[in-house]
Amino acid sequence: MPASAGEILPRRFAVLGVEEASSRAHLLEGVSFEDAALLFVEDRHTDRDGEEMSVIVEDCETGERQCFRIDLETGRAGPCEEP
Repeated sequence: MPASAGEILPRRFAVLGVEEASSRAHLLEGVSFEDAALLFVEDRHTDRDGEEMSVIVEDCETGERQCFRIDLETGRAGPCEEP
Protein backbone atom coordinates (compact mmCIF):
# COMPACT_ATOMS: atom_id res chain seq x y z
CA MET A 1 0.00 0.00 0.00
CA PRO A 2 1.52 3.37 -1.01
CA ALA A 3 2.18 5.98 1.64
CA SER A 4 -0.31 8.84 1.84
CA ALA A 5 0.86 12.40 1.34
CA GLY A 6 2.66 13.70 4.41
CA GLU A 7 2.99 10.27 6.04
CA ILE A 8 6.43 9.62 7.53
CA LEU A 9 7.54 6.04 7.04
CA PRO A 10 9.91 4.31 9.45
CA ARG A 11 13.48 3.71 8.32
CA ARG A 12 16.08 1.23 9.54
CA PHE A 13 18.84 2.54 11.77
CA ALA A 14 21.87 0.93 13.43
CA VAL A 15 22.29 2.40 16.92
CA LEU A 16 25.01 1.93 19.52
CA GLY A 17 26.37 3.63 22.60
CA VAL A 18 29.48 5.72 21.95
CA GLU A 19 31.48 3.48 24.32
CA GLU A 20 30.36 0.26 22.56
CA ALA A 21 32.14 -1.53 19.72
CA SER A 22 30.49 -1.10 16.31
CA SER A 23 29.76 -4.83 16.21
CA ARG A 24 27.35 -4.25 19.13
CA ALA A 25 25.00 -2.01 17.09
CA HIS A 26 21.27 -2.71 17.34
CA LEU A 27 18.94 -2.48 14.34
CA LEU A 28 15.84 -0.39 14.99
CA GLU A 29 13.08 1.19 12.96
CA GLY A 30 12.27 4.83 13.60
CA VAL A 31 10.87 7.87 11.83
CA SER A 32 14.01 9.94 12.46
CA PHE A 33 17.55 9.73 13.82
CA GLU A 34 16.42 11.18 17.16
CA ASP A 35 13.49 8.75 17.36
CA ALA A 36 15.84 5.79 16.86
CA ALA A 37 18.24 7.13 19.52
CA LEU A 38 15.44 7.47 22.07
CA LEU A 39 14.03 4.01 21.25
CA PHE A 40 17.48 2.52 21.78
CA VAL A 41 17.85 4.10 25.21
CA GLU A 42 14.29 3.20 26.27
CA ASP A 43 14.55 -0.42 25.14
CA ARG A 44 18.07 -1.32 26.20
CA HIS A 45 19.47 1.07 28.76
CA THR A 46 16.74 1.80 31.30
CA ASP A 47 18.91 0.54 34.17
CA ARG A 48 22.01 2.54 33.25
CA ASP A 49 23.58 4.67 35.96
CA GLY A 50 24.50 8.26 35.24
CA GLU A 51 22.85 11.41 34.05
CA GLU A 52 23.31 11.08 30.30
CA MET A 53 24.32 8.75 27.51
CA SER A 54 25.73 9.39 24.04
CA VAL A 55 24.66 7.23 21.11
CA ILE A 56 25.58 7.03 17.44
CA VAL A 57 22.74 6.49 14.96
CA GLU A 58 23.42 5.39 11.37
CA ASP A 59 20.80 5.31 8.60
CA CYS A 60 21.12 1.80 7.13
CA GLU A 61 20.17 2.98 3.63
CA THR A 62 22.27 6.14 3.25
CA GLY A 63 25.09 5.55 5.75
CA GLU A 64 24.54 9.01 7.27
CA ARG A 65 25.54 9.12 10.96
CA GLN A 66 24.44 11.39 13.77
CA CYS A 67 25.45 11.47 17.41
CA PHE A 68 23.04 12.32 20.24
CA ARG A 69 23.53 12.97 23.93
CA ILE A 70 20.44 11.91 25.87
CA ASP A 71 19.52 13.06 29.35
CA LEU A 72 18.44 9.84 31.09
CA GLU A 73 16.21 11.65 33.59
CA THR A 74 14.20 13.81 31.19
CA GLY A 75 14.58 11.94 27.88
CA ARG A 76 15.75 15.10 26.14
CA ALA A 77 18.08 14.51 23.22
CA GLY A 78 20.55 16.92 21.66
CA PRO A 79 23.54 16.65 19.37
CA CYS A 80 26.87 15.49 20.78
CA GLU A 81 29.33 18.30 21.29
CA GLU A 82 32.06 18.63 18.70
CA PRO A 83 35.55 17.80 20.03
